[in-house]
Amino acid sequence: VIVKTAWDGLVPAVQSGVIDAIIAGMSPIPSRREAIDFSESYYHNDIVLGMVVKKGGAYESAKSLADFADAKITGQLATFHYDVIDQIEGVQKQTALGTFPAMIVALNSGAIDGYVSERPGAESAVEANPGLTYISFAEGEGFEASPEDVAIAVGLAKGSALTAEVNEILAGIDREARQTLMDEAIARQPLAE
Repeated sequence: VIVKTAWDGLVPAVQSGVIDAIIAGMSPIPSRREAIDFSESYYHNDIVLGMVVKKGGAYESAKSLADFADAKITGQLATFHYDVIDQIEGVQKQTALGTFPAMIVALNSGAIDGYVSERPGAESAVEANPGLTYISFAEGEGFEASPEDVAIAVGLAKGSALTAEVNEILAGIDREARQTLMDEAIARQPLAE
């Protein structure tokens, strides 16, 4: 059974047994590993992080983080997307927002100039919102992130028997097939406002 849960409620829900697993693009960062277990990574973001901005807007032709000096930028609450904004010198870091749809509304309304996103979420947002575009940075021009930040894994309760089962299933799916599955998921569920 698939259950929609607010992002900040995912870890408590798996800890309490309300849900069995988190399959929601969660990175197995150290602070989360203290609270829950993770499967092996099922996806790695090759294009680490970029910026979703308005198509035709002041930042559409941005090529580096420096181009966002003085821009009003946000990221999703309780994610490293929000933390990396500090890497932009002179940025006007805005309050973190709870969901990607909330960031899309803020961007379309002009409350922000852009938000930090990984490729899957950005492509989904752009698919559903033709007035938006995604800026991916060339190597050395974008955000710095750790391997844990860009890995995506299934979150499970500490000591869950499901961890071994999930890892066994993941071992049978090669990298190319995983990429295809992610691309298909993005096409099926674009992020709307």
